[in-house]
Amino acid sequence: MSPSHLPHLPARYDHVGSFLRPPYLLEARQERANGTITAAQLREVEDRAIAEVVHFQQDVGLRSITDGEYRRTYFHIDFLAQLGGVKTDVPVTVIRPDGSEELAPPVIRVSDRVRHAGAIQVNDFRYLASQIGSDCTAKVCIPSPTMLHFRGGRAGISAHAYPVLEPEFYDDVARAYAEELAALHAAGCRYVQMDDTNLAYLCDERMREAARQRGDDPLELPHRYAQFINRVVALKPPGMTLAMHLCRGNFKSTHAASGNYEPVAEALLQEMDIDAYFLEYDDDRSGDFRPLRYLPKGKALVLGLVTTKFGELESKDHLKRRIEEAARFAPIEQLGLSPQCGFSSTVHGNRIAWEDQRAKLQLVIDTAREVWGDH
Repeated sequence: MSPSHLPHLPARYDHVGSFLRPPYLLEARQERANGTITAAQLREVEDRAIAEVVHFQQDVGLRSITDGEYRRTYFHIDFLAQLGGVKTDVPVTVIRPDGSEELAPPVIRVSDRVRHAGAIQVNDFRYLASQIGSDCTAKVCIPSPTMLHFRGGRAGISAHAYPVLEPEFYDDVARAYAEELAALHAAGCRYVQMDDTNLAYLCDERMREAARQRGDDPLELPHRYAQFINRVVALKPPGMTLAMHLCRGNFKSTHAASGNYEPVAEALLQEMDIDAYFLEYDDDRSGDFRPLRYLPKGKALVLGLVTTKFGELESKDHLKRRIEEAARFAPIEQLGLSPQCGFSSTVHGNRIAWEDQRAKLQLVIDTAREVWGDH
C-alpha cells in the first residue's frame, strides 16, 4: 500500500471541473440570450445550480470542489474574452462526414496590449467558497495562457501592439494571469487548474502540420510554452497550487486530436514548474505511459483513466492494472486518479446521463482508496 498523501493536491482522487448543466439552468441562459431576464436574474439561477452541484460533489465524497463551470458557455472563451486586448468569436459547430459534430476552434485575436482589466473569477470563487464545507478545497479552473498564441500564431497577435512577441507579449500575458491569481489568492483561493488543449494538440501530427503551416515549429513550441507557463508560475502567490490539465477535445463526447504525449513530455513534465498535472489516458488516443518517465520528484500526476465521454462504467480491476502500468514509469506515490476530462467542457455537455457522473466519480474515489488507502 502506497502513502495516502499526494503532493500538492487535496486527495488521491480528483476531477477536472465541469458538470452537466441542469435543464432549468439551460432554459435560464436561453431566456437571458433572448433578453427576457436580466443578468442578475440569471446569476440567481446559476447560484442555485452551483449550490446543488457543490452538494452533489460533497455527497459523492470529492475533496476538490468546483462550481461545475455553470457560469460559462465555453471553458476558455468566457475567461479569455475578459482580458484587456483580447477579442474572441463564438465557436462554430461543424458536421463531420460521419454525421458527428465537431466544435471548430474559436477565433482568438490579440488586438491590443494584453492586460488584466479587472477580476474575472473572484466573485465566482467567493460564492463557491461560501457553499463548501471546511474539509473540502474550492478549485478554480481557467484556460491556459497558451491559448492566446496557439490558436492563431503570430497572425493572431496584433503586429502594432506587439511588433515582436518576445518578451513583451509573453510578459504581458503572464502579468495579466498573475494579477488574476493574486486577486483569487486574496479572496482565499489556494487551488487553480489551467486547462490546456494546445500541448495535447501538439501530440497530433495533423495539428503539428497546421502549426508548421502558420510558421511555428512544433518541436520548439512545447519548450516555448513551458517557458511561457513558467513566467506565470514565477509570479503566482506563495501557497497556491497551480495544476494543468491537458485535453484533446471534449465537445459532445467527441475529440479533436490524438497522439502519444512523447512529443511534449519532456517540456511539460521536466521544464514546466507546475505543481500537478491531469493527463488524459482513457483510451488508445493517448498512447502508452512511457512519457511519464520524465516526471520529477515532488510533483503530482493525476491519471485520467475514467472517460467522461460515454456512460459505460470501467471496472476497478482494469483501472488498477492501468495504474500498475503507469507506476512502471513514474513513482506510484506521485500518482492519483480522475476522470479524463470534465463532463461538460461546453454548455452543451457530453452524451451521458446525470447519474453516469455520480457512478464515474464514485468509481474513481473507491478505486483510489483501494489502491492508495486514502480515506
